[in-house]
Amino acid sequence: MDGKIVQVKIHPAIGVARVGNSRETPFIGPESPDQKPEDHGSYKDGSGAIRRQAARFRVYGYNAAGEVVRELKPGDAGVSEIQWTVHLANKKAAWYQFHVPLDIPEGKTLAPEQYGRRNADVVGADRKKLVNDPGIRTVRGSMTETQKFDSGKIMGKAVYLGEISTRSDGRLVVLGGRGNSASYKNNPITGVANNDTWYDDVSDGPVTAKVRIDGKELTATPAWVVVGPPHYAPGVKSVRTLYDLLFDVFVKAGSLTRPQQISFTDHIEPILRRFCDLQWVNQGFATQFGWNGPNFFLSPTMRKRLADPSKRNRELRRQIYVSLRDYDRDGTSPLPWPWLYGDAMASKPKSVRQHSKLSPTQDWMLSRWADGAFQAGPLRPPRPTVDDAPVAEQPGLLDRAALENCAADAFHPGCEVTWPIRTPSMFSAPFRIKHRAPNTAEPDFGPTLTPQEATAANGPLFAQGPGDLTRWMAAPWQADTASCRSGYEVLANLGPRYSPYLPTFWPAQVPNHVLKLDDFEKVNTPSVGGDDSAREEAFERRATWLRGLTGTMNQQRTQMITDWSKLGIVETRDYTVGDGKFPARIQVESRPAAPLDQAPDTANLVNLHVPEAGPALLAAARGIRPADGLAPEAVEADHVAQAVSEAAEATGYLPEEIAAGYLERLDPFHEER
Repeated sequence: MDGKIVQVKIHPAIGVARVGNSRETPFIGPESPDQKPEDHGSYKDGSGAIRRQAARFRVYGYNAAGEVVRELKPGDAGVSEIQWTVHLANKKAAWYQFHVPLDIPEGKTLAPEQYGRRNADVVGADRKKLVNDPGIRTVRGSMTETQKFDSGKIMGKAVYLGEISTRSDGRLVVLGGRGNSASYKNNPITGVANNDTWYDDVSDGPVTAKVRIDGKELTATPAWVVVGPPHYAPGVKSVRTLYDLLFDVFVKAGSLTRPQQISFTDHIEPILRRFCDLQWVNQGFATQFGWNGPNFFLSPTMRKRLADPSKRNRELRRQIYVSLRDYDRDGTSPLPWPWLYGDAMASKPKSVRQHSKLSPTQDWMLSRWADGAFQAGPLRPPRPTVDDAPVAEQPGLLDRAALENCAADAFHPGCEVTWPIRTPSMFSAPFRIKHRAPNTAEPDFGPTLTPQEATAANGPLFAQGPGDLTRWMAAPWQADTASCRSGYEVLANLGPRYSPYLPTFWPAQVPNHVLKLDDFEKVNTPSVGGDDSAREEAFERRATWLRGLTGTMNQQRTQMITDWSKLGIVETRDYTVGDGKFPARIQVESRPAAPLDQAPDTANLVNLHVPEAGPALLAAARGIRPADGLAPEAVEADHVAQAVSEAAEATGYLPEEIAAGYLERLDPFHEER
């Protein structure tokens, strides 16, 4: 191979960091799709604070044929310096409201005011004060340097967004904020996604580098970094990850091709495994796809049949494949897999996008598998540690790992990024965000941003600047995370066919139902006298992850602003009894901090949307004072109390098991206005 380096590139192409409130050492985000999650206890410090997840970037040299030559490090083989530059920003407060994605048909049916700006009462030059942009920071790879993004302000208040640093290996480490969210006017939380005057400290922006090698300076193909909320179940991946979604975007665009050969181990089993792994974050998935469930695809007996390409097991493969959602066949039915909400989820379903489906490439691979056109074994060896992989594989592993741990189940709006990310014009090459030229101002799109304007040639879906990916997300993120639950329903539809567990929003990132540490300890203790019934019961029992939040939905969202770090992290623990009666590795919730640890296990199990409370809260969000003098929070509380009472009588659930309130995200078309 030609060893002359003519081009340098940064990897991962999109790095992902996450906020945390711990002052102790952060951890590096996943760098290989095969990497095992960190040991339990790694995601929180001794005080119970959540550690920040860092995004780490490297530079690789390529020859004229486009082959990877090596990773470049200062002082190694002619490399004298790597100069890293990062520009983080948060533009949520200055951007437009989110209700549904604007690139789907439902996005064209919103009311005119729903295309409006957040904080529309801030006008003219003052709108720049809504943007937290601390500017560019630069560090040298040959030194141990740190630069903080601590000079940015929102409405005159300084808000720290993170920092960048280098170590002796020349790699760049990017850290985000500390999970601080507030209102610059001390206004109350009024909804899920569009809380005026509220800000947070997530961010995103370009990552660039210049490399001095053999006396020449080469500009690296640039990257991007996204700072998102914590991943509360870091050992679990979504059925359709952000990597799956983007891979399909590039296949459709013609810049990538589908796999030439399908491997059960490489292409099919990871999808089936994710169904099973959701058992640790949702009780509905645990019942059907969990340990010893009817569709536990990971049992040795089942796996042997699924990996067999012969006609003998063709019908089993076909039945699994036809169980997957197809919009043309299934419409709004909640029964096909996966049991996940979709881009146009509403309390009164009217769209096939009420639920999510797998990506077209995932579907195609599964159809080939169902027909027996696959090989059982792997096409590539696993690479749990990226540094141990051949250098030619390392860039691809880094690119994939960061995105595989992000959600793409429903852009409603999502966890890390939302719907614009699936627009091909956002990219300069596969997985590489197209950068807007430095010091180039984006056009002012005016008081509203309609779907036609958003997708126009001069719209915001082309070259990106700092803060442009996360600006579409909920403000603040805690209000959205506290609303990511399962089994949402209105009072009229509660009945014998209601499940509080399914469908669900992003359980891989934001769990619904978890195995408590106390129950795991019972499971992991050998039985006396051979009776395992108590252990089996403990294993099957799940606690509501958000059980520690109290009050109406808006009160719970408000509590999440301060208590987000007190929630448990779902971590992997070894089952040490060794009798094979339970999985060898079990994902267990770390103990929540007080007072959340004292909440009943099933609090907030049932999630009830109360549309009657909508008019008052929507008016308050628009700054309209009620004519009757009643505070909108009081109006919501009255409707919630009545709804909870009626729901308890209708279903048999206890009032404390029912969470209720108005969620504008479940009522995007404001049916009750």
